[in-house]
Amino acid sequence: MIGLRRTINGTFSAGRAPVKAIWRNNGLSLALFGLFALCQVGLSLVGHANYNDQRREHGEPALAYLDYLGSASFLEATMENWESEFLQMFAYVLLTAYLFQKGSAESKSPDEPAFSEGNTSATGNPRDRPWPQRHGGFLLKLYENSLSLAFLFLFLLAFALHAVGGARQYNEEQLAHGGATVSTLGYLATNQFWFESLQNWQSEFFSIGLMVVLTIFLRQRGSPESKPVAMPHRENP
Repeated sequence: MIGLRRTINGTFSAGRAPVKAIWRNNGLSLALFGLFALCQVGLSLVGHANYNDQRREHGEPALAYLDYLGSASFLEATMENWESEFLQMFAYVLLTAYLFQKGSAESKSPDEPAFSEGNTSATGNPRDRPWPQRHGGFLLKLYENSLSLAFLFLFLLAFALHAVGGARQYNEEQLAHGGATVSTLGYLATNQFWFESLQNWQSEFFSIGLMVVLTIFLRQRGSPESKPVAMPHRENP
C-alpha cells in the first residue's frame, strides 16, 4: 500500500507503507538474523537428539529439551563457534584499517591518498553527526575504534563462556570415565580446549582471506562486496 509522507518543503508525496519500508530498508539484517535464528533452533534440536543418543549409549536417562538448552554441551557448542566468528570480525575490521590488498573489493587502495576522517566529519549538518563526534575528547577517541572494540568484547565474552561450558562438559566426561576433573582455568591448559578453538579460528581466517583475494578477480553483479563487473582486476573500488 502506498501512503503519503511530508517532504522538506511541506508538500506530500507518495511513499511506501511503514511495514514495507521496514523490510525494504532493513532486509539484509532481517534476513541474516532470520537465518541465524533458524540455524540456532536447528542446532539445538539436532544437538539435543545427538546428546541423548550419547547418554543412552552410556546407560543414562535422556535429557529434556529445555534442560539441554542449559547444559554444558549446548553452551560449549554455541560459544565455540561464536568465539571464532567474533575473532574473525575483530581482526578483519582492525587489519583493514591499516593494511591493503591491491585490486580487492575488501581493501582501501594503496595508491590513493590516505583517507581523512577530518574531511568527512566536517561535512553535512552538524546536528546529524554522531553524538561522540560532536562532543570530541575521550569519547570521540573511543567511538573512532568502537567497531573493533565491540567485536573484541564479544570475542572475549564468547571465549570465556566457551571455557566455562567446555570445562563443565569435560568434567562430566571425566567423571563418567573415572578421570580427574579440572577448573575452568585448568581447562584452558588442555589440548581439547585449544583443539576446539583453533579448528574454528583457522577456517575463519582462511575464508576471509579467500574473500579478499577472490574479489580481485571474480564479480557478483549488484553486491557491494564485489567490484563493478567492468573494473580492472588491479583497481580498488
